[in-house]
Amino acid sequence: MIAILTGDIINSRKVSDAEVWLSVLKSALNFIEKKNWEIYRGDSFQLKAKPEDALIHAIYIKAALKTIKALDIRIAIGLGEEGKRAKQLGQSNGEAFVFSGSTVEALKKEKVNLAIRSSQPDFDEEINTAIRLALTFMDSWGPATAAMVKAAIEYSELPQQELASRIGKTQSSVSEALKRAHFAELKELDALYRKKIGNLRPQK
Repeated sequence: MIAILTGDIINSRKVSDAEVWLSVLKSALNFIEKKNWEIYRGDSFQLKAKPEDALIHAIYIKAALKTIKALDIRIAIGLGEEGKRAKQLGQSNGEAFVFSGSTVEALKKEKVNLAIRSSQPDFDEEINTAIRLALTFMDSWGPATAAMVKAAIEYSELPQQELASRIGKTQSSVSEALKRAHFAELKELDALYRKKIGNLRPQK
């Protein structure tokens, strides 16, 4: 099983210099995976990832794009079999690609910015309900808050004091920013997702 993340930049035309957000997007994708991603149609991308890491990757990409004022991103995560591999990610196919592609189109109509689809509706319903609750604060992140979430994920192995030192902030300012971002709740959501996704894996 693989995860395919399909994303569309929201409000890309509101940023006069496209190279600004394009550079941020490429940097975020490279941080996650040096290959197995592709930008297409100018403001859309696909990324192949391990299923268990897909949600935190989506949160990271969202945080990265929201460091730019007025920008946001819509991401659909498809979980399933890979199917046919091609040299270019966009030319590959399989269950995960179908789920991801159809879901990103549905998100546009529903005006929701993040969702998951797999072959198990019960799993999807539970996780997507939790994601929609998280979006009530994720969609409201300002650039400074988003930047703190981005840094916290990049340096996830560091204690808060060391994170503060690394990014040139005080521990109290880091703590307050992560509280505003509801980062503790995001970590709980990611832990829940990782626990539940084990049930999606085929039995050996």
